Amino acid sequence: MDFHPTEEQAAAAGLAARIFADLATHERLAAAGTGSDAELWKALTTAGLTAAVEEIGLLGLVLLLEEQGRTTAQVPYAATCAYGILPVAAHGSPEQRARLLPALGAGEAVATGAFPARGRISASADGRLTGTAPAVPWLRDATHVLVPDADRALWLVRTGAPGVKTASVKTTAPWSAGRLTLTGAEAERIGSDSAYEDTLAAARTAFAGLQAGVCAGSLARAVEHTSTREQFGRPLSTNQGVMLRAADAYMDTEAIRVTAYEAAWRIDQGLPAREHALTAAWWASEAGKRVVHAGQHLHGGMGADLDHPVHRHFLWGRQLDAYLGCGSELLAELGASIASTAEGEHA
Repeated sequence: MDFHPTEEQAAAAGLAARIFADLATHERLAAAGTGSDAELWKALTTAGLTAAVEEIGLLGLVLLLEEQGRTTAQVPYAATCAYGILPVAAHGSPEQRARLLPALGAGEAVATGAFPARGRISASADGRLTGTAPAVPWLRDATHVLVPDADRALWLVRTGAPGVKTASVKTTAPWSAGRLTLTGAEAERIGSDSAYEDTLAAARTAFAGLQAGVCAGSLARAVEHTSTREQFGRPLSTNQGVMLRAADAYMDTEAIRVTAYEAAWRIDQGLPAREHALTAAWWASEAGKRVVHAGQHLHGGMGADLDHPVHRHFLWGRQLDAYLGCGSELLAELGASIASTAEGEHA
């Protein structure tokens, strides 16, 4: 395994870091509320960072999502790439790729996904979908939604099509989420039977990368605060309890990062990666929760201020924990997958 970024991946990550640092400021994020920052989204797409995902692969996307997570930038970048560009590029027909990828890359179309499959949506024989997804991230921004049906076939639905209804819902993090209701909605099939599992593994890995960035940003704020805040004439960071809490948070953040890198690298190489994606998701859920709690705790009373920048990292970390699935769910799925693989090897 080689996790060193290519020249193209490093250049894209560096450009993303500059754009997010310049535009995803605390003041702009506070002004955006639960909506997305249209100017920031335009800057990302104009710079080619959405279209570039086709070339830099999932590992490159993970690097870019780390930069988004550091600033909790309010744009539908993760969703559009994980549920739009990557699955269409990997599983779309030549006609679908030619029609959809340019619009997604330019930001003229925005994608999201009603993932994971919960069996709530069914498809008729003629490809019409019926059912409800109660909370879809960035649905209020989306022009297209990738929807798995009860049989885990993938369908792409236009949010403006007849039979499609969206309604705003509140989530822990301000992700422009919405409720998706389908009533005989027209949809187009994406890929074969393997497309769902492939897309789910890539999405779990991508959102784990986003969580790595959220945790890194939270920890960076905590380090800055404890290094400058003094108590009894010395910085808080010199207290052993503070150092140990920060060290644990750092190790957890690195565990999220390296498992996300490994899963992304394997997927890019065409290697089996379902269990690796589940491992990355578990670390992002369980360790991510610990890190953002530590980041807020290390700010002391200031961490309880809902307007403090570190609170956004707390909200995003908890939202990603819920979105990826609680630790026990992911461990159960991972254990079942390992047992199934072992049974197949000994059959």
